[in-house]
Amino acid sequence: MNSDISRLLEEWEYLPGQIAVRKFKAKDGSEKIQLRVDLGILQMNAEGRPDGKLPFGHPTLFEHFQHRLERHTTETGSAEGFKLSAEDCSKLQQEAIQFHHRYICLYQLKDYTGVLRDTERNLRVFDFVSKHAESPELSWALQQLKPQLLMMQIRARGAQVLTEEAYDRAIAVVEEGLDQIRGFYQEVARPDLIDMSGELHSLESWLQELRSNRPLSAREKLEVALAEAVKREDYEQAALVRDAIRTLDTTSANDA
Repeated sequence: MNSDISRLLEEWEYLPGQIAVRKFKAKDGSEKIQLRVDLGILQMNAEGRPDGKLPFGHPTLFEHFQHRLERHTTETGSAEGFKLSAEDCSKLQQEAIQFHHRYICLYQLKDYTGVLRDTERNLRVFDFVSKHAESPELSWALQQLKPQLLMMQIRARGAQVLTEEAYDRAIAVVEEGLDQIRGFYQEVARPDLIDMSGELHSLESWLQELRSNRPLSAREKLEVALAEAVKREDYEQAALVRDAIRTLDTTSANDA
């Protein structure tokens, strides 16, 4: 077997600053995702655990630990006493990073449903570790990744809504997401990180872009026309526009 992948690398040039991703079907019919990085190509499964492994016979390591918790609860009558060691938390973090790489790729592929699936999965892992880790320090190792995860989840939801050109709904998604991230920093008693958050800055910039690009509604267009007519002192035209606004408002009220 020829293990040299030089030809693949030459055919797929690495471009600094760009995320280059592709999806394809393997010989066994399964979907694979490839990410071009500076030193080569990362390949992962599009479904299930990205590396395709089955830890302890379970689809993911997270599900293995969930099974351990269920067994502990059955044997003792409660979840009290179930703890995740430093090694357990480290392994769950490594698995979460695999899913992180995949949802970054899925976002580039515009597979927003896949992004939401993987981010929701990692959120459950973060909550699981937060509840059962031996110490707050072990929990924080994952919790500190939450703002970045939430940002990707918000971007996926917003982008999904934008496929229907629903700008108002997309704006609402981003506004709610910003509140969610700010709330996280408050919950972990780190409000000092809010102003330094790259995730918040990124979403705030996108929100401004969405607001700027949002098409005007019929009423907003009439309001602009009214302001222009008044500015020109074209009061006859202004009166006509006011009538049009009243008619539009009456129609909207009747439809409601």
